[in-house]
Amino acid sequence: MSAVPPPRKFNPHPFAYHEELELSIHTLTNEGNGLARVNDWVVFVPFALPGEKVRARVFRNHKNYSEADLVEVLEPSPHRVAAVCPLFGRCGGCQYQHLDYHEQLAWKQKQVAELLKHMAKIEFDVEPVVPSPQTLGYRSKITPHFHKPKNGAIGEIGFLRAGTRNAMVDVPQCPIAMPDLNERLSAVRAEVLSGQREFKNGATLLLRSAGGEVLTHPHQLAREDVGGVKFEFQAGDFFQNNPFILPAFVEHVVSEATACGANHLIDAYCGSGLFALCSASRFQQVSGVEVSETAVVKAKHNAALNGFTNCSFIAASAEHIFEGITHDAHDTVVIIDPPRAGCGEAFLQQLFTFGPKAVVYVSCNPPTQMRDLVMFKEAGYELKRVRPFDLFPQTKHLECVMTLAKASA
Repeated sequence: MSAVPPPRKFNPHPFAYHEELELSIHTLTNEGNGLARVNDWVVFVPFALPGEKVRARVFRNHKNYSEADLVEVLEPSPHRVAAVCPLFGRCGGCQYQHLDYHEQLAWKQKQVAELLKHMAKIEFDVEPVVPSPQTLGYRSKITPHFHKPKNGAIGEIGFLRAGTRNAMVDVPQCPIAMPDLNERLSAVRAEVLSGQREFKNGATLLLRSAGGEVLTHPHQLAREDVGGVKFEFQAGDFFQNNPFILPAFVEHVVSEATACGANHLIDAYCGSGLFALCSASRFQQVSGVEVSETAVVKAKHNAALNGFTNCSFIAASAEHIFEGITHDAHDTVVIIDPPRAGCGEAFLQQLFTFGPKAVVYVSCNPPTQMRDLVMFKEAGYELKRVRPFDLFPQTKHLECVMTLAKASA
């Protein structure tokens, strides 16, 4: 037991505040936490691995589970490795640096299969997770931030502390960021801390590696090449941040879209045109829609940059993209790559009313993807393939590509 007084709203059941438990870790959650059971009660322990026996300290009891901090690993997993970052466990950016990379991939594959089974009620063979060619030094963009200065002094510059919503961890270097970003990060931090610029509030810094240079202003022009297709976009815009696996990832999405035999492609969340333009040479007509008007301007620019004349892009809500589509739905495939919240119900209903021949659903958040899959099943679409890609080694995150076909197609 601890002499530290519990927080005012602490629920003392079933464990006292800071009560220490010896636990056997059974599995990993899709959030990267170890899961143990005390009788029928679940306890989540971040940074503990399956097969380990650990000592953990309870800090919160919920209605049907508890959360605990890892105090000591009593019996380590054979797959536990030494983390490369001295901040691992404190910085909230990585969850798996202590886990052998092959095991990271195996657990991510298992977690997708479990989500399919429990959320979508589908038993399906999930393909092995496609590994990243680089497991460290792969991120081409980082956004360190800091809080409002206190007494004129800037505090930590970095990322959120693990397990908190607001506390910061000072991050001088980040092992999953590209080396040129870390080199520039040192200079940017020194500039901020020197007081050359006055900050009355907190701020988010931008460092993006593109085209052999590091960009630090959101409106600077970034250049990337994906499978021979050239892209230009604003440094602050969204663009996938692991260029080492990106060509294989995009090729899979495009190949799955092409395989259904449709002549027309709709890219429903097109951004600056990544999937649409990489597909352009394989379809008669490509249409893209994106909420961000600046991204659409860049998509049109990128189409012209590559000499594609069969592409059109509009700035609109995804819920309205099918209103102006005149070609046959049975000759159309749709790629969707929504934000983490998944697809809106209004968009899905319009999609199902349109009834494309096939859909390739790309997601950075498999739980919302599985939620949407339930509606696809009800609308008569069959799941044909599930292939995850590890765009984010050392973290809980992944990209999951599902291929769906209309049952009557």
